[in-house]
Amino acid sequence: MYVGTVMRTELVTIPPDTTLLAAQDTLDKKQINHLLVVDGDGELLGIVSDRDLKKSWASSATTLSKNELMYLLDQVTVASIMAKNTMTIAPGTTIERAALLMNQNRINALPVLDGEELVGIITSSDVITVLLEAIGIEKDSARLTVLVKDRVGVISDISQTLREQGINIRSLFTWPEKGHPGVYYLVVRVPAADGEKAASSLKTAGFKILSQYAKNLDPYLPGN
Repeated sequence: MYVGTVMRTELVTIPPDTTLLAAQDTLDKKQINHLLVVDGDGELLGIVSDRDLKKSWASSATTLSKNELMYLLDQVTVASIMAKNTMTIAPGTTIERAALLMNQNRINALPVLDGEELVGIITSSDVITVLLEAIGIEKDSARLTVLVKDRVGVISDISQTLREQGINIRSLFTWPEKGHPGVYYLVVRVPAADGEKAASSLKTAGFKILSQYAKNLDPYLPGN
């Protein structure tokens, strides 16, 4: 899936001379966490977050009275606190790549540029929503976890086992088990009504089902 299919296109933008109070008011009214700062031609200048604003408030509040603080925040503009040289991505970027960039750079939003044109924004919550939809966690399903060796055909073997029982796979994903090189968690979601049948068929085929957290994984490792 690509960023262009899930990005938010109804953009909330502000000019750089917007005051901090006005910016916070916009965030509150729109119930969002990021504002895109643009010039008169709509060109992206930076981005300001709810966290940036709160940090500015906190740093000023230590030495000022409430009235003085409100006056200051109504004079200071977002140009002074916005993140400049903002990292951006193209609509053709994959969701996985967007998630990696956010994680590596410890940011929660990426403006989306199509060439020089600002066309959208994608946030960490958007990425999480896509992930949840991809793994099918919001659907009526049963989750089966199997520890498998990193070998050609292992997914085919599991798929064939379930296919022979007439069980449909709704989603499937893997991630490495760091303590055992070459071993992966393989998580399969099937219709809830087929959960027990799927587990039984996989056990009969020689796979070991990890049904709950286990501190010691040795009994569940493939080949043990």
